[in-house]
Amino acid sequence: MKHIRVRITAHGRAGEIHPMYGVMTEASFVERATAVQWNYTGDALGILHYVVGDADALERAMQEIPEVVGYDMERIDERSCYVYVRDATTDSLQEMFSPISSGGLIVVPPIEYEPDGTVVLSVFGPDDEVQDAIEAISVPVEVTIEAVGSLAGTTAVTKGHLTDRQCEVVETAVELGYYDIPRSTSQEDIAAELGCAPSTIAEHLRKAEARILRSQFS
Repeated sequence: MKHIRVRITAHGRAGEIHPMYGVMTEASFVERATAVQWNYTGDALGILHYVVGDADALERAMQEIPEVVGYDMERIDERSCYVYVRDATTDSLQEMFSPISSGGLIVVPPIEYEPDGTVVLSVFGPDDEVQDAIEAISVPVEVTIEAVGSLAGTTAVTKGHLTDRQCEVVETAVELGYYDIPRSTSQEDIAAELGCAPSTIAEHLRKAEARILRSQFS
């Protein structure tokens, strides 16, 4: 059995594959998005997203897309929401999704929409099926294998060791550049973004880092 982490790059053509794919990867009003869970049946795709950005603009965009046959939005705060979208699939989306959703393969949640327009996901299954699936993706995207390993390294497993607040703090730290080399933000900046004290941020980061390291090396 093999677990691989892949990055999919559409080079600005995500909207040609499916309009909602284009919105989540290319729209200026979506700052960050994650596909939390989904159900793909071939002719339809039900998908639950967590989105940081302008929810009003997102809703207007969905209302203009014929392939969106239904949606439900639950706002978390001024900058984030959960949105369930039921999409009619396109031929191009089927060509991309079907190879990694068939046979004995499992796509391990979540699917991460990166700020640079790429999509990162994890696939687990028999070695030969994983390789065949990656080679079978024929739509105009570039598929790059970033890592090969065990399930212990997946985002879902790593996040499972953190509290919701720790996840929020770590994700904000990554987004603002706290873990860049050289570091481009401070704990004070993260605290200002999340509306809490720098000492609170320091404590959350220390505990989160300890839990992540223990989960990987214990």
